[in-house]
Amino acid sequence: MNKLIVALIAGTFAAVASAQTAAPAPAAAPAAAPAAPAKSEMKKEEPKKDASAPAGDMKKAEADKKKADKEAAAAKKKADKEAKAAKKKADKEAAAAKKKEAEMKAAGDTKTPGMTTAQKDKMGQADLKAQEKGAQK
Repeated sequence: MNKLIVALIAGTFAAVASAQTAAPAPAAAPAAAPAAPAKSEMKKEEPKKDASAPAGDMKKAEADKKKADKEAAAAKKKADKEAKAAKKKADKEAAAAKKKEAEMKAAGDTKTPGMTTAQKDKMGQADLKAQEKGAQK
């Protein structure tokens, strides 16, 4: 059972490794892959694949992967920064709206926003005086 598991893992590794290399020229369609080669066959095939791949191609592939990883990290960092700024702006707007609502509630009269209770009392007293003067005439 262990030999079968090792053979399956090795076969999967070989398939992934061959998929990552450059595709060959489209000369002929590849034949169907064998089911699971024996462990001794896998050991023989792996060094051939590694030896056939030029060292320069592998270094270039690694450099390309590192570059792609750096670009992805930079893009993620930028997106996180933008999301954080948008959240901060939304929180600030929500706080301002909440503060304005609290001020209007403290004023007591929603028909005249922005006036304090003291200003409304003063205005109300002036209205009362005007009504008294109108009634006396």
